[in-house]
Amino acid sequence: MALKSAALFEKMDPFIKSQGAELVKKINAVYYFEVSKAKGETPEVWTVDLKNGTGSISKGKVGTADATFTMVDDDMIAMAQGKLNPQQAFMQGKMKIKGNMAAATKFTPDLLPKDAKL
Repeated sequence: MALKSAALFEKMDPFIKSQGAELVKKINAVYYFEVSKAKGETPEVWTVDLKNGTGSISKGKVGTADATFTMVDDDMIAMAQGKLNPQQAFMQGKMKIKGNMAAATKFTPDLLPKDAKL
């Protein structure tokens, strides 16, 4: 069963292609998103590069991440839809963050496509 988040990352691709140069200037970080169907399952990983060139999004780990976000699929979708606040998700243990916390706080839900009809 494919993750619902896969569609979200696919929708991010054209957004990053159109806004990438601006985002790279503003954010200057590489992120890994480790998303699994349920806690404890093997996650699928996406790399969101907002540090190099005009930005990019790729399946799998590409390069070295400044910060890694780990969460389950439903929480990722809730965050993208604005139903889950990232700070609350972190405090409630729904999202784990590894790496540079300053870089992690630069990635906000407004970088996710709003029209994520999933």
